[in-house]
Amino acid sequence: MDRSRLKVTVITIIRAAIGWHFLFEGLSKLLMDNWSSQSYLANASGFLSGFYHWLAAGEAMVKVVDIFNVYGLILIGLALFLGIFIRLASSAGILLLVLYYFAYPPFGTSLFGSVEGHFYIVNRNFIEAFLLLWFVISKHQGYGIGNLLKFGKREEKPADSDLQHSRREALKNLATLPILGAMGWGAFRHTSKDVDVMSGATIQLNFSTLDKLKGELPMGKIGKHEISRLVAGGNLVGGWSHARDLIYADTLFKAYNTEKKVYETLMLAEQAGINTINIGFPTNALIAKYKKATGSKIKVISQIHPDMEKEDYYVNIDKAIDFGVDIVQIQGNQVDWLVRDDRIEVVEKMMDHIRRQGYVAGLASHTVDALIATEEAGIIPDYYMKTMHHDNYWSAHPMEYRVPFEVDGKNYLDHNKFHNNCFCLFPDRTVEFVQRATVPVMGFKVLAAGAIQPEDGFNWAFQNGADFICVGMFDFQVVDDVNIAIDVLDKLQGRTREWYG
Repeated sequence: MDRSRLKVTVITIIRAAIGWHFLFEGLSKLLMDNWSSQSYLANASGFLSGFYHWLAAGEAMVKVVDIFNVYGLILIGLALFLGIFIRLASSAGILLLVLYYFAYPPFGTSLFGSVEGHFYIVNRNFIEAFLLLWFVISKHQGYGIGNLLKFGKREEKPADSDLQHSRREALKNLATLPILGAMGWGAFRHTSKDVDVMSGATIQLNFSTLDKLKGELPMGKIGKHEISRLVAGGNLVGGWSHARDLIYADTLFKAYNTEKKVYETLMLAEQAGINTINIGFPTNALIAKYKKATGSKIKVISQIHPDMEKEDYYVNIDKAIDFGVDIVQIQGNQVDWLVRDDRIEVVEKMMDHIRRQGYVAGLASHTVDALIATEEAGIIPDYYMKTMHHDNYWSAHPMEYRVPFEVDGKNYLDHNKFHNNCFCLFPDRTVEFVQRATVPVMGFKVLAAGAIQPEDGFNWAFQNGADFICVGMFDFQVVDDVNIAIDVLDKLQGRTREWYG
């Protein structure tokens, strides 16, 4: 094979590969039950998001978009794969790819939008569009697939334009349809099992979208910071599932919440009105990277702990500040342990150091006894963060077997004892403490790590005095959780504690 023929053969393979990608995306949508572009359009972000949201606003418009999307992909794919009407198909393909590109542009606030293959400015859609531009402007468009399959038998001169394709060449290309049919059958088998083909062309988000928001999420204040009443929790991001005896759950959470997925979730949360996230110390680097990459203004509450081995109480406070966090909070387990071990003076020193740096200082705990002890010692933070949930759920162990300071990760074979299943051990005592608190209170573990329905858990926490709630959320839960918080706060009854913050 001479160099010229090799070059055209490579061009043909590239064109056919792009064609197959388009065709597969179209077939995936056509064969997927109840597929719709509505979610993809409604969640679009970037400077042209208003246009995509307008397309998603009406049922009739969405149906039109679906038809053009599905059959446009199939026809473009067939033409490129078979080598017919190449310039027309390439031009149409560029148009579709440009629309996909700007729905989730890989720059600005959409840097890691809801499409795989996103990198800064140059992503898969960008590359495919430029490859198709070659087939629009170049005279070398490759062989028809029929000629490509016969390249070993005799030399064929590639057509210079669509008009030069003879009837004989078109028929020869169409003779490859059995091969295409075999590939299509494979695609059918792949998509008929409800596989969600995640790409700029095909995305199916089976959860409430931003257009379903019921209003604006109410806000409050902690120190100088305006905070959404619903705060995003960091456990699901960090992989702390608290899944009782399901030992694989932590790994599963981490596998789902890839860096890209974390970015997507945070972007969605911000658009839904959640402006704050409360994270464990190991997650600081990831969130700092997210903010730098996207320009996000999300407020970060960092949980910190002392280095007791080296007696360095301030090292992680300073590291968190270097990461650019907004609020520093002593981690709940650490406060529990320090109080339990008669090291309450460490809590006081850490609180003082946080404030000397000019930061709002939070104090968290799982067991209410720790907060009672710090209160009696005169240590009053700028806000409390306390586990707040009732114990009316199946896996909560009996009250008579609960003891203070036991929520520190131990696992008991005796199901009457703690096994990572109950985080607010004494709800009545917790409510009593919260009611007399004169600083804002942020409730966390309000769903007992998934044991309590959100409507129930949110209402119980706000009703019993929480000014804010911190909730871990997957991306598919964000909009629903925001709507639940809005409804609960709008209809809240029975709260006797005044709102702080």
